[in-house]
Amino acid sequence: MSEKISVPISNDFCPQTLFCYGTYCDDGRSDFGLFCWFSYLWDGELGVMMCIGEDKQTRDNIRKNRHFSACLVTEKMLPLADYLGNSDGRIPGKISADIAVEKGRKLDVPILSDSPVVFELEATRSIPLDDGEVFLCKIHNVLMDNDLTDQSVPLEKRIGDVAPVSTTCETYFSWDGKAIGGWGELAEK
Repeated sequence: MSEKISVPISNDFCPQTLFCYGTYCDDGRSDFGLFCWFSYLWDGELGVMMCIGEDKQTRDNIRKNRHFSACLVTEKMLPLADYLGNSDGRIPGKISADIAVEKGRKLDVPILSDSPVVFELEATRSIPLDDGEVFLCKIHNVLMDNDLTDQSVPLEKRIGDVAPVSTTCETYFSWDGKAIGGWGELAEK
């Protein structure tokens, strides 16, 4: 084993799963942003904790409406997710007619149709930070592609079929650990 050395503070080599958060703007249009600071909590039931750093349309919408979706990002969806995460939500036309969006089943939230796993969430508490905000969320519903519920298919195969994307070191990684591209590179596709 190699010697440990101190390095600048980072979360390098600690990959995190990607989600697109879906909200509605005041004018009724859908907004989606790409985020990875997402995990789970327990408070008598399973919940979600997530953080949004810096000023973003998605954060403004969550503060106002409290309801949003968290759509799991897959390899197939990554070019779209990269675009959504690297374009300003305040610019009209960010969400085009080519993006398949539907409504949540229990909450009034937009969801990306191509996402195989979607959480419908309510931000019940928030903790303001100097340049970000942590939200503690109640899960109102989980939408999942029917194929993923087939217990006769091994879990490893189902996860492989979903192919969730993770990120670290400003790079996107496939489920099997291969680099897919850097942040902002795939949006052009």
